[in-house]
Formats: sequence, structure tokens, C-alpha cells
Amino acid sequence: MKKAFTMLELVFVIVFAGILSAVIIPSTRTNPLQEAAIQVLSDIRYTQHLAIVDDKYDAGNLDSTGVTKWYKERWQIIFSANANSDSKMGYTIFSDTSGDSTGHPNEIEIAINPSNPNQRMTGGYTGDVDLNINNASFVGMESLNIGRKYNIQNVVFSNSCDGANGTSKRIAFDHLGRPLQGDISSNSEAYENDDLIRTACIITLSSASESLTITVEPETGYARINF
Repeated sequence: MKKAFTMLELVFVIVFAGILSAVIIPSTRTNPLQEAAIQVLSDIRYTQHLAIVDDKYDAGNLDSTGVTKWYKERWQIIFSANANSDSKMGYTIFSDTSGDSTGHPNEIEIAINPSNPNQRMTGGYTGDVDLNINNASFVGMESLNIGRKYNIQNVVFSNSCDGANGTSKRIAFDHLGRPLQGDISSNSEAYENDDLIRTACIITLSSASESLTITVEPETGYARINF
């Protein structure tokens, strides 16, 4: 006798497959906001790593006025939307080593992508032509332009870590990996105005419809995503 599925059995199989699809497929969809947060978290930790392994202390490192400036060269990560980032939110990892340390990086101050030595770790930053994401000679990383890649429309820092003007959107780290707030380029001493972050720094990434936060802890600089 030849065996075959009955119509009722086929219906049950189709219904069961539909239920599995409804449960499994949504869980496999990507979430651009979460992907952006994971990437940003990784690069905050990488910035801290650079600060620890590349101690900038040098009492003989002076600016044009003869004032010690080594502490202005600490590794930092800055978020901005500017003409060279196509007015989209991006970020840059750099050490402010040139001249008198202006607080804004040029190409040679930006960290090299450890996966590709021909790339600098920026999503586009005002200044050099090669830092323009729309330029054919762009030396940055398009993935660091989180506005373009993940549709992140804004990044907001809590008052505990954004410095006096509230618009800096950056964190620097000292040689112990401790986070410092705001723009350190105008400092006249290593820890001016208690720049060390004393309470948790909350960084909010926002897309068109939702937001997610990253916390950077004081003292240790430990960073985590708040799902």
C-alpha cells in the first residue's frame, strides 16, 4: 500500500511552519540602534585602551608659550555632525598632538584603524579634505558615521560628563583609564576644575523612533549598554 500525506496533515504542517516563522524571523531581524550602540561601546573601550597604553606624560612637552601641554594630548572620542560628515552624526578618536592642541583633530592626530592601517578612525571631521566623507580621497571609516550607517540622528551626553558648555560631546581618558569630561584643550593643568568624571556619564543615542543609552562609570571608565 502506497503511503502519502493526507490533506489534513499537510494543513497542520503548513500551520506549524507559519507559527515557527512568526516566532523565529522577528528575532533574527537586525536592530540598527542596538548595532550602533555596540559599535560605539567597543570604540569607547578602544579609546580608553589607547589612553592606557600610550601615556602622554612628558613634562618637557611645551606649547608655543612655553606651558606644559602633555595632558591636552590624552586620547579622546568626540561626537559631531559637521560639513565633512555630510551633516550626519559621526565620531572621531584622536590624540590632540599638533601645535598648541586646539581640541579639534587633523588627519595625523586621528587613530589608525587597527584592521586597516590605511584608514583613520573618523566618520568625517571638519578640516582636511581627506576627512570629508563625500570626497574620493576620504581616509576615514564610513562605519563611524553612525548617522549614515545606522540612522542615528542625535547623541546626547548627560551633564555629569559634557563639560561646562554642554555641547562638547566627548570623553577623554587619563593614563589610568579614568574618564575626563569636556574639551581639555584649554586646560592649564593636568586635572583642571576637577575634570575627572565623578558620577556616571550617560550617553544617549537616538534614532527617529527610539533611543538607547550607554553608561560610562567614573573612576574605572567601565562602559556598558543599558538595554
